[in-house]
Amino acid sequence: MRQPLFGLLNTRPFSKTILRLAACALTLAAIGSEAHAQTVAGLPGASQPVGMIGAAKPIQGWVRFCEQNPAECAVDLSEPATINITPKDWQTLVRINQQVNADVKAKTDKDHWGVEDRWDFAEDGYGDCEDYQLVKRKRLVEAGFPRRALRMTVVIDEEGAGHAVMMVRTNRGDLILDNKKNAILPWHKTGYTYIKREGDQGATWASLGGQTSPTMTANQ
Repeated sequence: MRQPLFGLLNTRPFSKTILRLAACALTLAAIGSEAHAQTVAGLPGASQPVGMIGAAKPIQGWVRFCEQNPAECAVDLSEPATINITPKDWQTLVRINQQVNADVKAKTDKDHWGVEDRWDFAEDGYGDCEDYQLVKRKRLVEAGFPRRALRMTVVIDEEGAGHAVMMVRTNRGDLILDNKKNAILPWHKTGYTYIKREGDQGATWASLGGQTSPTMTANQ
């Protein structure tokens, strides 16, 4: 059964759409069978970042997470909002993304916690989409990345379901870390529709206006 991502949408034309999170926890088996790991040899090509449309309300699960983990949600304006990414940074991103995808096992919040929507660190080795990304962000911050450039993001996936990814904002464009695939992709190559992301100025999230990226083919 699909799991709702409460508070996903607060603007039209999506306000009447009911989106759920089945894809977070139920389509991850393919990760382990990927034939080729992403190369760490070179940087991704430069691209335009996703445009911010306006302000948006945070996800309720995020609000509860922040109440329990305020340091994780604080915005330090002295940190850069984008990373001038180096080959070493890229290698770290690829490594941590693949490690967390392999280490965490998919489980819905309902099965895991007995509730519909809970954002947490998957410290017991189980979680759904947002939990994977929170672990990745924690490890990246420990590796020296600025938290302000690592933004939790809500999208509609290729199945029309609500899904959470992490957007790494760089001078080469916005890169997406995802639990549904090991490859780190520019936002416009994921095939997702972008709804909103964690803001980089304060507690308010940023609306991405439902911007759509082209659907990727299987061999891409």
